[in-house]
Amino acid sequence: MMPLLEVDNLTKHFALQRGLFARTVARVRAVEEVSFSLRAGETLCLVGESGCGKSTIAKLVLRLIAPTAGTIRLGGDDITRLGATAMRPYRRRIQIVFQDPYASLNPRLTAAQIVGEPLENYSDITRAEREERVATLFEKVGLRTDAMNRFPFEFSGGQRQRLGIARALALNPSIIVADEPVSALDVSVQAQVLNLLMDLQDELKLSYLFVSHDLGVVEHIGHRVAVMYLGRIVEIAERTALFAAPRHPYTQALIAAAPLPDPRAERRRIVLEGEVPSPIAPPPGCAFHPRCPFAFERCRHERPMLKPAADGRLVACHLAEGEPVAM
Repeated sequence: MMPLLEVDNLTKHFALQRGLFARTVARVRAVEEVSFSLRAGETLCLVGESGCGKSTIAKLVLRLIAPTAGTIRLGGDDITRLGATAMRPYRRRIQIVFQDPYASLNPRLTAAQIVGEPLENYSDITRAEREERVATLFEKVGLRTDAMNRFPFEFSGGQRQRLGIARALALNPSIIVADEPVSALDVSVQAQVLNLLMDLQDELKLSYLFVSHDLGVVEHIGHRVAVMYLGRIVEIAERTALFAAPRHPYTQALIAAAPLPDPRAERRRIVLEGEVPSPIAPPPGCAFHPRCPFAFERCRHERPMLKPAADGRLVACHLAEGEPVAM
């Protein structure tokens, strides 16, 4: 079956300009040659440290910003270079839930107007039909219909995020890009919103591109996980396999640093030295080699390609070509 979303060698560089004539003095390599696919009914999680390029990929996939290179296919159609008018039909098929439920809702609109705005912009249904559809969406995300005429400031953080989810569902999309959708919420509310997303996925056969830095959230909601470092994907694997036996040293360090539910449990820590390199001047060879405890000479000169390992996952590591690295 053809994937709903295919990304091939996606690259995005941002120009740094200075001076009176805005001369380009450097380029930020935010995303470098990223490739992945998203299947129907699947949740693919993008994880990594802040600044690794996760949110940039989300914006590129949504065509909110234009890529420097690479291709984006939605349902087999190449949307990489489409203009605003040509993109309109595709906007119905891919929607977004934003990170901040406080900043992503227009404070001057009522809740019903916020949820109904996509219908007003992208469909020709009557006002009565739109109101009926909005009421149905409120019920679907667990909001009371008698709150439809309230303004965003009258809702809690979790309720506002439910409004954002209802708005994303308005046009019956097949894909929802969720950019850190629970990071601004209390832990108890996070679980409610995550369970709502999972229930909606089962009911509506949705696919999620889920951006997060929280491995606990990823382990709860993801089907497959793509780990990013300095603008590149370093490992893609099924969720269970990734958490049970991470292959890339950076993935191992991420999982080892995550808190365990049982405070008495012990786990070997992998201490990474130094800081994340600048995306303006990434190191030669493997970008992770200055911090990797297992780096050897080849890592300093030859960049590893993302390719299948023995168990079927994709890993960009010279060590993965042999035996797995022991944690």
